[in-house]
Amino acid sequence: MLNSITVGQKEKTKKKIFMVMGIVIAAWALLGQFFMQDRISDKEAKKEFDAKGIALTTTTVKINSVSMHYAKTGSDTMPTIVFVHGSPGSWSAFKRYLQDTDLLKHYRLIAIDRPGFGYSDFGETAGLSQQAAVVGALLHQIDNTKPIYLVGHSYGGPLIIKLAAENTTIIKGLVILSGAVDPGQEKKELWRPVLIYSPLRWLVPSVLRYSNEELWWLKKNLVKLKDDFPKVICPVTIMHGDKDVLVPYANAGYAQRRLINAASVKMVTLHNENHFIVWTQYEAIKTVLSTLQTPQ
Repeated sequence: MLNSITVGQKEKTKKKIFMVMGIVIAAWALLGQFFMQDRISDKEAKKEFDAKGIALTTTTVKINSVSMHYAKTGSDTMPTIVFVHGSPGSWSAFKRYLQDTDLLKHYRLIAIDRPGFGYSDFGETAGLSQQAAVVGALLHQIDNTKPIYLVGHSYGGPLIIKLAAENTTIIKGLVILSGAVDPGQEKKELWRPVLIYSPLRWLVPSVLRYSNEELWWLKKNLVKLKDDFPKVICPVTIMHGDKDVLVPYANAGYAQRRLINAASVKMVTLHNENHFIVWTQYEAIKTVLSTLQTPQ
């Protein structure tokens, strides 16, 4: 009798454990789809900027059937710096830059949500060429006849190279931060398609799932990008940490070698730095941005 009770209790315990695990997995899947989206609401952002005495404008415009969302600070009469985030991410990666009163004395500051991220049709991911077509059209919309400079982090690096190649008349300078530009440095990562095409994809938070999709396409995109490097004619600054394990430092040298027609190419090696220099090397990046209008 005692053994049968013990067996019964063990079975009940197992069922409870499986039930709890099922609830946890379901809750994780649900929360990951609706709450882990790596973006900040316009209302929350404006409240934060207001507290710092900075007027923030957020705008969504329709371009080629894509809803492009971006944030802006500064005067429309100034030259413009446009910030392009990595993968995943949103414009808020550059909040601190848009709040910088020194930069605001000299520039209009704009940070975009790339297509598929933030509030730019979240989840509708696209390849590098499609993104460049949409963002390029946006750049022409915001063009105020003053110089436009592009700053791109990680995935934003190859995107601003393509934008500069296709919009030479309005883009006057690039700053590439930890740019993922070398197809030879992209790892195979055969687990990525599993998380794209199998039911396991629903266990991945939505923003990471969409990031996984565009990163899986990235190597093929970068092979095609080789033809765009010689078309870049503006000055370029490359900043990269030599301890970057996500986007190896060799990407910086690759870009430098291929930008054969750029007006100038400046390499800034950030010693003992990882991939997240947007946040950890703010002052060094700000110094570069402050000199964009200086003849190079």
